[in-house]
Amino acid sequence: MSKLNIVITGSSRGIGKAIYDMLDQKQCHIVGHSSREYDTQPNNIVCDLSQDEAAQTLWQSALERCDGRIDVLINNAGIFDPNPIDVDDDIWTENWRKTMTINLDAAAQLCRFAVKHWQDSRREGRIINIASRAAYRGDSPHHWHYAASKAGMVAMTKTIARAYANQSIYAFGICPGFTMTGMAEDYLESRGGDKLLADIPLGKVADPDEIAEIATFCALNAPPSMTGSILDANGASYVR
Repeated sequence: MSKLNIVITGSSRGIGKAIYDMLDQKQCHIVGHSSREYDTQPNNIVCDLSQDEAAQTLWQSALERCDGRIDVLINNAGIFDPNPIDVDDDIWTENWRKTMTINLDAAAQLCRFAVKHWQDSRREGRIINIASRAAYRGDSPHHWHYAASKAGMVAMTKTIARAYANQSIYAFGICPGFTMTGMAEDYLESRGGDKLLADIPLGKVADPDEIAEIATFCALNAPPSMTGSILDANGASYVR
């Protein structure tokens, strides 16, 4: 059997890089993505998902690198910029739109391209969307937009699973809480790390490799009957 071709957005650091490295060890053929021009990770496509048609460009470029066959799509790219309600209206709206464009709209476009690709080729396909605990619990007063984007991602994942399971197209969501990436470290420091850690019964934030293990399982081994599952990884800070 040929190697699985897997596309991962936001794979240059944090959770995305951990997923990339773990799947690479499983002998998969991986096409990564970064928004940073100076990224040096092998086989990464560089594009800014906040720009029009960037998702389409990324998908077409990935198809070319995969000889026309993609088996798994992992949507991990996202931003977590604060957006206080007391900034100017135009700034607040622009911040909202940028977060929605990167976190949700680009992921939705890539999911659409993937579903159509598997329908046209009549192949099995898998989507793994990296959402957040914020989809269910909400987030800080400065992050309405982030929580809303991740809630949309969860709803989209469930809808895809229900719509296309009978075509062997499966969708899974992962909802981490705080994960020890650079983004989480900055947030923990800004919000008082000890106080936030006290809200996590496990007593620690997740390591990127923990989230990567879940994503790897969904990509390679999760049984089809699990499609539509949203998997939590938050140290019991939010249970449902």
